Amino acid sequence: MRNKKFALLAIGALFSFASCAPIYKCGDEKPKNGIQGSSRLIDVVNERDELCESLGIKNKENEFLIKHNQSLQFVNDSLSTTNKDLKEENAIISKKYKTLQEDHVVLGERLSSVLTDKLNQGHLFDERLKEKERHLSDKENALIEREREIKKLEDEIARQDSIANRLNKLLREALLGFDGDELTTEIKNGKIYVSMSDKLMFESGKANVQKKGQEALAALADVLKKNKEFKILVEGHTDNVPIKTAQYKDNWDLSVARATSMVRILQDEHKLHPDRLTASGRGEYDPKASNDTAAGRAKNRRTEIILSPDLSEVMEFLGK
Repeated sequence: MRNKKFALLAIGALFSFASCAPIYKCGDEKPKNGIQGSSRLIDVVNERDELCESLGIKNKENEFLIKHNQSLQFVNDSLSTTNKDLKEENAIISKKYKTLQEDHVVLGERLSSVLTDKLNQGHLFDERLKEKERHLSDKENALIEREREIKKLEDEIARQDSIANRLNKLLREALLGFDGDELTTEIKNGKIYVSMSDKLMFESGKANVQKKGQEALAALADVLKKNKEFKILVEGHTDNVPIKTAQYKDNWDLSVARATSMVRILQDEHKLHPDRLTASGRGEYDPKASNDTAAGRAKNRRTEIILSPDLSEVMEFLGK
């Protein structure tokens, strides 16, 4: 009779759990007395705790995917704007080409009339006519060449955007182990910005890179070694709280020293070629947020690694 009562109590507790009336919340201490004596009930509670923990992990993964999707949407909007601008430029050029074609027809009609009226002028007239035809042919050839160059420029811009997007994806994957308040990446104006907080990289008022910051640089360097077409600018930033030590005169000195320290690690320890590297400091003069709050000042204390694709072909075209 005693066993039957115990079984009835256990079954009643299980029905209570199944009807979403939790015995205790995720993370509470497991019960030790009363109906908790049932090993099956304890197993169910343990399983429920594991599901709660798994749900928390899945929620974090979902938040990351939402942010990643927003970043990709931003990149897509930027590319759409560029494509729209190029289409508008192409429409203008096409209109000019059509006008030249119409001028060509008009000029041809005029030349035909002149030829009829001046046929007896002989060789001199023929030379002048040929010169005009050569001049018109040169204009047509120049227009065709210009269209070819514009197409080449469009292809190069599309290629550079594709390369930048691919590199940004590789960097995000390589740096997944770092928190969002420590390190972020974004594409802006065709360049990739990797922003590292001073919390990750440096102790207050110092320029020696901390261990975790060195780990971030190592992960970054592994990707950059395989993408040699990108130039690397390391740019130090601070908040506006004054600093003056025996080593650093002000925030500007500190920002430059921090950037230089990171560049030396990339060159000396990870063997990135110095031709690709530039170190600079902006001090407090390029804030990312307001310095009126602690949160704003924390965002401003950062070091940015700015990756620029090789645009030599684009610059060569624009210089013509």
